[in-house]
Amino acid sequence: MAVQKVGVIGSGQVGGTLADGFIKHGYQTMRGSREPAKLADWARGHGDKGRTGTLADTVRDADLVVLAVKGLGAEDIVKSLGTALDGRIVIDTSNPIADAPPVNGVLQYFTNINESLMERLQKLAPKARFVKAFSCVGHALMVNPDLPGGPATMFICGSDAAAKADVKRILDQFGWATEDLGAVEAARAIEPLCILWCIPGFLQNRWTHALKMVNR
Repeated sequence: MAVQKVGVIGSGQVGGTLADGFIKHGYQTMRGSREPAKLADWARGHGDKGRTGTLADTVRDADLVVLAVKGLGAEDIVKSLGTALDGRIVIDTSNPIADAPPVNGVLQYFTNINESLMERLQKLAPKARFVKAFSCVGHALMVNPDLPGGPATMFICGSDAAAKADVKRILDQFGWATEDLGAVEAARAIEPLCILWCIPGFLQNRWTHALKMVNR
């Protein structure tokens, strides 16, 4: 069944940008937070399309859930939702950024090279259909970025092929070329792309770029 109803979890800029994108492309969209009052300004700006609620409200009727939260809080949120995520596609945008400053422009992570945050989340909600996406670019470029040289690359992974196919259709609408890197373990390679993306920003204040895989 094609995705029609989307629930976006997160009160930050990533959640707002992606929720706006889903509304733009005609999806029934609800945005949720542990503190729904934080979303009041966003809701007022969208009229009857700016639906907001609790985490449970946001997940309840969604075909697809977007986890747009800080990595440090992602596990607690998935735990709190319990079986509510069962069977649903979950786009995981989070990265395991530690609560420590960058070192010479390089972010510090709380995971290691043989573990990813998405693998942890998948273990907490084994019946959810996790797909890593939107984790290797800043929020301002997530929806239909106007970049020279054609579409940039969105690297995705996940162990459910049908879920990835649905996410690819969304990425097509959002103006991305999708590179599917395989099962959930590939998040070990995708999540560190955030470190790479951020280095020019921290060192040179350049935040308007995206990554691209070029094939011969």
